[in-house]
Amino acid sequence: MKVTRSGYYAWLKNLKSATSQHKSKIKTEILSIYAKSKKRYGAPKIADALNKKGIKIAVRTVSKYMKELGIRSIIVKKFKPNKSAKKNLPYENLLNQNFNTDQPNKAWVTDITYIWTRKHKWVYLASVMDLFSRKIIGYEISRKMDVSLVRAALLKAAVGRGSTNGIIHHSDRGSQYTSNEYLNLLKDMGFKISLSGKGNCYDNACIEAFHSILKREFIYLENFETIEDLKLGLFSYIEGFYNRRVCFRFCVNAKN
Repeated sequence: MKVTRSGYYAWLKNLKSATSQHKSKIKTEILSIYAKSKKRYGAPKIADALNKKGIKIAVRTVSKYMKELGIRSIIVKKFKPNKSAKKNLPYENLLNQNFNTDQPNKAWVTDITYIWTRKHKWVYLASVMDLFSRKIIGYEISRKMDVSLVRAALLKAAVGRGSTNGIIHHSDRGSQYTSNEYLNLLKDMGFKISLSGKGNCYDNACIEAFHSILKREFIYLENFETIEDLKLGLFSYIEGFYNRRVCFRFCVNAKN
């Protein structure tokens, strides 16, 4: 082809440089779209946004670049217990989607949600709510989604509450809440055990609504480095803002 060796390698170097620059430009666009979505967008939505900008790219390529950048959507699917979980537990849904109570410590609801941190990746928050005031009376954060997580949240809720005998404890059928260790703890503390129906998210709507509000008003607006940073932030939001707000709303409604 009458091309010198030095000329060929110079052309190859320029080609690689142009490819690298193009890739770098696309990654910058990906980061921009990701940031504007407050980390909510995954590869499909980012690819769609790029194509609308005139940058033709496949979802698979965007997914590859996102992995190289170390980013991913912070929105994850609700945890579902696996099929091997206990199927025939002798506990009914005592609340039956009636979330109004006439006194404190009559019914507590609890659930687990996911939160992303840069250093520790996914961590887990278990929360306990008193349905009377809708206040969060106990919560715990851990890097493991196990029985010790929900146990710690429950014991924190019980501190300063006097006897827990006769309180309805309602949760979904997650393996943590239906483990022998946790169920035995509930029995020892005198709780009335209530479980959601299989696959029915509305049976635990109040605590799930709190986790949704928590993420919209706080989690999605922050960028936590470590689980310790998250703990400080959660304390500020739950104790300094959320509980005060629901307590104020409860007092206003009570006067009316």
